[in-house]
Amino acid sequence: MDLPEEAASATSSGGDHHQARRIICTTGCGRPINLKYGQSKLLDSLHDQACENPNLPLGRALYLFPGPNALPFAEVNRFGSSRDGVGMDDLVLIVFDGTWKHAKEMVLASLPFLSKFAIQVCLDFDAGVDGGTIFDSDLILRKEPFAGCMSTMEAVARCLRVLEPNGIDIETRIIEVLKAMVSFQACFLKPMKPRPKLMKTSTGKNDKNKSTDSVC
Repeated sequence: MDLPEEAASATSSGGDHHQARRIICTTGCGRPINLKYGQSKLLDSLHDQACENPNLPLGRALYLFPGPNALPFAEVNRFGSSRDGVGMDDLVLIVFDGTWKHAKEMVLASLPFLSKFAIQVCLDFDAGVDGGTIFDSDLILRKEPFAGCMSTMEAVARCLRVLEPNGIDIETRIIEVLKAMVSFQACFLKPMKPRPKLMKTSTGKNDKNKSTDSVC
């Protein structure tokens, strides 16, 4: 994949270390920023079917992202069986991959298209509880915004467990790969140490407090 122009210049010139290390692509980097008509024949066909038959209930396409109005994924089996002619083998799962911030932006930008034919589903989550970090689990790659959030890889594994006939085996294989990725990344993490200047300032405050206590 070609680098964005600003990324290529920063890398080749050996400029600012942080700039070369952290370049954000604002043009999509060859990937769609949002889902829309004309990008996928499958999604286009689902969109057309829904528009031609507006009275038919939605149910074949699901897009995965947490939200207050999302259908719990545990209910997908029951939901699918209640739709005439829609079996588990016919379901289409749409997943957005990116940081949590960017994934949310992609979902919102895709709603004008998705809402015509797809239903939002989610795994269990609790927006009132802070999310974990790589130090809390062998499945977490980056800080999660709230409890229940997980990487795209883990989320897909949990969903395929429900959707596929051999879902347990598929889930196990994907989770094993994810654990290996997290373990490899954790090897390069360094424990956080307080900076000397902060330590000196903190020590000075403690000494001052001690002297104040002795006077009192």
